[in-house]
Amino acid sequence: MATLLRIDSSASGDLSKSRQLTDAFVAQWQAKNPDGQVIVRDVNANPLPHFTSETLGALFTPEADRTAEQQAIVTIGDELIAELESADVIALSAPMYNFSIPSTLKSYFDYIARAGRTFKYTEEGPVGLVNKDAYVFTASGSFLAGTPMDHQAAYINTFLNFVGINVKQTFTAGGQALGEDGEKAFTAAKDSIALAV
Repeated sequence: MATLLRIDSSASGDLSKSRQLTDAFVAQWQAKNPDGQVIVRDVNANPLPHFTSETLGALFTPEADRTAEQQAIVTIGDELIAELESADVIALSAPMYNFSIPSTLKSYFDYIARAGRTFKYTEEGPVGLVNKDAYVFTASGSFLAGTPMDHQAAYINTFLNFVGINVKQTFTAGGQALGEDGEKAFTAAKDSIALAV
């Protein structure tokens, strides 16, 4: 049975354009995989604790020496990584907030970046270990994709590739605060999803 992991991060709920693009992708994926399972990880609805000195301390403490509180911290990442590893494909949606991604999604990335588990260091540089494919769905109020002000899609792609997740395609709906031009961009992005699944 195929498994799709859906990761959402927008604070806009059903009004979110990045979520709506992901909805379209998931619907088409389910049509092609009627017996497939969709796992939903909504980091806005269920935000993760921010990565702090306590988090780092727990990760660097040998398992046998961890306190109950430290083990609880490590377990958060363990569960997220196991969820990620169980998926065959990933659909990740993200709005642009202040030129980048929501802090809730950044926290998710911080927890799944685990040396020796999702990536490793080698003499040739870091190597990702997850070995999955992903589709990315982004939206922004203006048209910033590909400009020096875009720290959204480029960052997402860099991080996912770092842990061994291959971004097959990124669908972007820019200009969502700009009326008709934004509507056209959203429609074009949604229409292109049909060709990718």
